Amino acid sequence: MDASLLTNPEFWNDPQPVGCGFIPDLPELAGQVLFETSGSSGTPKSVALSKQALLISAAAVNQHLRVTRASRWGLALPLNHVGGFGVAARAYQAGCELDRFTPRWEATAFGTWLADAQISHTSLVPTQVHDLVQAGLRAPATLRAIVVGGGRLDSPTGQAARDLGWPVLASYGMTEACSQIATQDLELLDQPYQSSPIPLLPIWDARTTADQVLSISGPALFSGYVSAGVFHPHGSSEFLTSDRVDLQGRMLSPLGRADTRVKILGELVDPEAIERELVAISKGRFTFGKFAVIAIPEERAGYLLVPFFDSSVPQTLIDTTLAIYQAGAPGFKRLKPAVTLEVMPRSELGKLQRAGLMRIYQNHPAIVP
Repeated sequence: MDASLLTNPEFWNDPQPVGCGFIPDLPELAGQVLFETSGSSGTPKSVALSKQALLISAAAVNQHLRVTRASRWGLALPLNHVGGFGVAARAYQAGCELDRFTPRWEATAFGTWLADAQISHTSLVPTQVHDLVQAGLRAPATLRAIVVGGGRLDSPTGQAARDLGWPVLASYGMTEACSQIATQDLELLDQPYQSSPIPLLPIWDARTTADQVLSISGPALFSGYVSAGVFHPHGSSEFLTSDRVDLQGRMLSPLGRADTRVKILGELVDPEAIERELVAISKGRFTFGKFAVIAIPEERAGYLLVPFFDSSVPQTLIDTTLAIYQAGAPGFKRLKPAVTLEVMPRSELGKLQRAGLMRIYQNHPAIVP
């Protein structure tokens, strides 16, 4: 899709549905934009978002980040993901300029483009921020805010980015909400970086279940799902997500997906909580996206907990951290020997693919220590 089309009023007024892949000819899809997703079950489907909802979300983000007609949004994410599409929607809603970074991602080229195009606002994923830090690049003076989504940016990397002048702000969102649900305030840029808590945007209300699973309501909710050529309307003012959060008033701290928790020897275990524990033990030297703890189905115990590491993580750090963890972990939370991979499976946005790690473990037994 051409990003320039999304800044044209004709696109937003056209009732013809748009999206990647097959779009069924259904009257319910008029004015909808479809985004493909595998969902937690892995079954291919699309999320239908109305153009009205996308612009409501765009207006909320623009107001939160103080975007004006004089601002300039920079697009460095794919348009077939709601994070990238949302950037274009914000430029249109604000009536400001939109520039797109078209080369293959590379940190130095991106930094040069930001300065040359005088970008004031952009959205990135944690992997991209990590690359900017690793390259030791300083941010251009025109840049006012970077919304970081698509995963958690760990505190050491976030602080290193801020030290180099990159105005990174943690956010939390999902496709079903037209991107952002919660985004940190610009005032936090003068303070040490923390990945949470994150304030809800004004258009969203939220509550949690007894198990801390997040439920949201607001005017930018999705219209429904499309699967196998059939539209399944959402049909509710509220959406129960699959994410666990700590919600204090309107401040949200993500705790991981509820559907990643498993029973091991009869005990409920959260692999993502173990990851956070390992980051704490390593004193921040383990960074999210460079490792993961995966629950592998096993007949006797129910699941095995296998830690995977990118080859860039020092082996001595892995050994020391895991030894400390194992010494204090009850039997059902003990980890199997670590697996180190030269290339970790990642999505188009650079997000670590947990299902891919499970397949590697199950299909390539030679890698298992």
